[in-house]
Amino acid sequence: MAFGSFDNKSSSHAVSEINMVPLIDVMLVLLVIFIITAPLLSHSIKINVPQASSEPVQQDPKVVDFAVDAGGQLFWNEQPVSMDQLQGLMNAEAGADPQPELRIRADLDTRYEVLAQVMSTARRSGLKRIGFVTRPAPSQAPSQAPSQEPSQAPAQGQAPVPAQPAAQ
Repeated sequence: MAFGSFDNKSSSHAVSEINMVPLIDVMLVLLVIFIITAPLLSHSIKINVPQASSEPVQQDPKVVDFAVDAGGQLFWNEQPVSMDQLQGLMNAEAGADPQPELRIRADLDTRYEVLAQVMSTARRSGLKRIGFVTRPAPSQAPSQAPSQEPSQAPAQGQAPVPAQPAAQ
């Protein structure tokens, strides 16, 4: 299919010129937009902005230590309390501003039921910041790590290899 005029006198060859009319239209529209918006960008209003310091307000975060031992005894900031007293203490702390963080430490052998009751009481009283205190696992240096000898851990399907005495 050839492009060109409707004149049959000329040979039928393709016109290899770019139609510039759409490009000129787009350029003129952009020119008008820039002419209109350029004065608006340079126009500014002078206002007096209040000055503020950028130093943060230092507030010591209040922390409530709560502990449960293996027998189920409860401790509020190292003082023994009962489950009945706990609701009142938590309600008083929930009303404080800023609200303190409740850090729960529980013995390894503490029943989950006791912890569930404490967390439920804290939730009902309105405490929002609750955390658990744990002890990190003891780390061993690579030189102190127990070594696995072939006699202790044989490969699957192989007979154990007897340990050889260390050379002195």
